[in-house]
Amino acid sequence: QVQLVESGGGLVQAGGSLSLSCAASGSFFRINDMDWYRQAPGKQRELVAGITSGGMTNYADSVKGRFTISRDNAKNTVYLQMNSLKPEDTAVYYCKAEFLRADFFRTRTWAWGQGTQVTVSS
Repeated sequence: QVQLVESGGGLVQAGGSLSLSCAASGSFFRINDMDWYRQAPGKQRELVAGITSGGMTNYADSVKGRFTISRDNAKNTVYLQMNSLKPEDTAVYYCKAEFLRADFFRTRTWAWGQGTQVTVSS
């Protein structure tokens, strides 16, 4: 199984920056896509940014130009650099990884981190 541990959340003023990281550990064959999601109070969880194992990225329109996703495959870690933060970015941020199990069939499955709180004050 894969465990994902996020870090880097906190409280920041509007216009400020935060950097999140999510490290994967455990037994697996390979990690494919890694994504960042967020969930604000009373709202559905939404995709913020994603990155493939080859480095292709995609972003929600609301964060384009402000957030940057990256990954270090050697460390099995994905990062989210968040700049020009706005109060509406306040949410619990989760990372998600798609990975192949280290079994005979290389079963594809997913894991979620526990979430880290990001609060942007106005």
